[in-house]
Parts: sequence; structure tokens; C-alpha cells
Amino acid sequence: MDALVRKRRRAFVEERDCVACGCCMKICPKTAISIWHGIAAKVDPETCVGCGKCARECPASVIEIREVTV
Repeated sequence: MDALVRKRRRAFVEERDCVACGCCMKICPKTAISIWHGIAAKVDPETCVGCGKCARECPASVIEIREVTV
């Protein structure tokens, strides 16, 4: 019998297009996003619950919510 496959949603940032404005970081209810060296947003995959608030808030539209297998 195959192992049970679980899927979760996670936020992914297109770092090369991120403007590091911090809007996503401020709206994240789990504090899963930080601004890395003032250059781009980074998502902690262990903390992110994939709620999508960051993607809706991002003025540059560089955050995407995807399903991942855990």
C-alpha cells in the first residue's frame, strides 16, 4: 500500500523581482516572512501555512501560493 501523500500550501517569492518593501512581512499572521539583507523577502517553509495574505498584499505581485508535498 502506498504511503499517504499530504499536501500543504506554501508561499514562494520570486526573489529577483522582489522590491523588499516589507508589506508581506507585516501582514503575515505567522511571522514566516523576513526581509533578507534588505534585498528580498524570504519565507520560512516550516512556519508558513499558505494562507495567501502575503500574496494578496504584495504590490509587486511576486509571491505565489503553491501546493507542496510533505
